[in-house]
Amino acid sequence: MDWKLELVFVPVSDVDRAKDFYVNKVGFNADFDERPNDKIRFVQLTPPGSACSICIGEGLNDAAPGTAPSMQMVVSDIQTAHDQLAANGIEVSDIDVQDWGSFVYFADPDGNKWAVQYIPQRPNG
Repeated sequence: MDWKLELVFVPVSDVDRAKDFYVNKVGFNADFDERPNDKIRFVQLTPPGSACSICIGEGLNDAAPGTAPSMQMVVSDIQTAHDQLAANGIEVSDIDVQDWGSFVYFADPDGNKWAVQYIPQRPNG
């Protein structure tokens, strides 16, 4: 039996601002944005090529904005990832080269932290 992680909740204070950040600056796909009732808004966003999405919204849980655990994506070209984030106005770290991979770091407007990793031993990142 496969156990697949497919959705991670990211708590934010302003859903529209967060959606704009993830879609228009980071480059996630906007998959779903619905209000099943007046207390719930569910927005699902997926990084290109990822099998796992994030969700943001209203009435989904009581976690404080900015308290998501550090999250990580893997890319096939760390320089291109860095340049794309920086060109879109995201405050991104310099490339951190380690023996096991290279990383860049950024945070969303609420302070949820992200790492982007390139793993040289893995085909396509």
